[in-house]
Amino acid sequence: MATVLLVRHGRTTANADGVLAGRAAGVRLDQLGRDQAALTGARLAAVPLVAVVSSPLERCRQTAQLILDRQGGSLATPIEEGITECDYGQWQGRTLRDLAAEELWSVVQTQPSAVTFPGGESMPAMQARSVAAIRRLDAAFEAEHGPGAVWVAVSHGDIIKSVLADALGMHLDLFQRINVGPASVSIVRYGAGRPSVHAVNTDAGDLSWLGAGAPPADAPVGGGAGQAPHASGA
Repeated sequence: MATVLLVRHGRTTANADGVLAGRAAGVRLDQLGRDQAALTGARLAAVPLVAVVSSPLERCRQTAQLILDRQGGSLATPIEEGITECDYGQWQGRTLRDLAAEELWSVVQTQPSAVTFPGGESMPAMQARSVAAIRRLDAAFEAEHGPGAVWVAVSHGDIIKSVLADALGMHLDLFQRINVGPASVSIVRYGAGRPSVHAVNTDAGDLSWLGAGAPPADAPVGGGAGQAPHASGA
């Protein structure tokens, strides 16, 4: 099975200002966001990636480039519309503080499966197209590069949370229980029978074990021995 690393973009000027950026153009990483993305690139430098796929929005393309800067060789770098930000419609560009006073806000928090943003996208539609895109790309990279293939998808908080909810077998109404911070790395492997979630929302730690090849498809009874420790200087 291939491995997908779900990376959220680094912090943006809109994040810092508490604004829901949505699909607005010109939203870029701030200095902290660039530092966060560079750190993620450093964490992934030891991982032999086959591709870095990005949402078309600028903040994700910036994050993807900072990951690519630490990779050797020539990687596939497609732009994927299926993992772009949710279309928040009339909510786009408004402050989170202002949106929290809207009646729909509580529904977003407790029953996202019932939410369609005014003039925008429904949350179930957002999840369906993002999960379909990740699974399609994952199958394609495995077919091309083999079951040990590791690739990155750089996307957005709600998109990654919805993909993780699907992989965890959670109803969309529970996805707000998942946190996905700026430039965090979450790890999913899709097997023939079910997905396997190896990490959620990590922003530190060694990832070189991802280059060790495909693990057994079955989950070890009792939890197994875990990943082999990273050899210093290897």
